[in-house]
Amino acid sequence: MMTRSIALTTFALAALASGASMAQDKTMDGKAAMEKCYGVALAGKNDCAAGPGTSCAGTSKVDYQGNAWKQVPAGTCTSIKTPNGTGSLSPIKA
Repeated sequence: MMTRSIALTTFALAALASGASMAQDKTMDGKAAMEKCYGVALAGKNDCAAGPGTSCAGTSKVDYQGNAWKQVPAGTCTSIKTPNGTGSLSPIKA
């Protein structure tokens, strides 16, 4: 009886921990959490911040421009590999 109780408690705690970790991947409205990732956008495909003299989205001039960002799922930015290295959570200086 004691072993069964411990097993059920362990299972319940594992389920709660799993649910908590999955909940962190979503925003309050149920959408996946996103973050700005610099240096991963292709030319003209950035979401914003492409440097002085630009109006914003879609204005990057070259692929993987260091000061242009793209929205990516939270926690994935620095694992995105490009010919110039990996994505960055802050602007990449040339």
